[in-house]
Amino acid sequence: MTITGKPRGNYAKTAGRRREILEAGIEVFSAGGFRSGSIREIAERVGMSQAGLLHHFANKNELLAAVLELRDDLSREYTTGEEEDGLETIRGLIKLVEYNSSVPGLVELHTTLSAEATAPDHPAHEYFVRRYVWVSSFITAAFERMKAKGQLVPGVDPEAAARGMIAIMDGAQVQWLLDKESLDMAEETRMFVRLLITVDL
Repeated sequence: MTITGKPRGNYAKTAGRRREILEAGIEVFSAGGFRSGSIREIAERVGMSQAGLLHHFANKNELLAAVLELRDDLSREYTTGEEEDGLETIRGLIKLVEYNSSVPGLVELHTTLSAEATAPDHPAHEYFVRRYVWVSSFITAAFERMKAKGQLVPGVDPEAAARGMIAIMDGAQVQWLLDKESLDMAEETRMFVRLLITVDL
């Protein structure tokens, strides 16, 4: 028997179908936000009935959670969260920004939902609150490791640097979505970080 490590049979079909639904969910939620996007529209995009879609995801909130998890999985390919080298962590984040330039749907989803989710009653509110805390801590830790190695400009506070980097990354996404030809998100982030460090990026 040959073991390929790939899902087979009905499991493979189910996993593939779930991925199609999630990608359609990204498109629908990106275009109209969570509140306007409907299960019916997502089902139509993948050629399914609403009942068929609800066989894979019990409700709209569960689908949203899975869409956000997919986005995080893609992000973790660039930043594992286990880097011991702070500089490499920051480099990984910039590579992630470069990747985001190739997936405008995901960028639109993040930008739209993060704005909607400032409302406490939004189903993704707690997710974005937790995500911001985690991302801020993750980047702060990277800058702290760099500071310990003398790689930060004297006087730079790691926590403030992390907040600034998040602001640049999020703000650049909005500007890029408005005019993709006028702004390079990765380069904007890179230029900001270069102001904070004493080593080559």
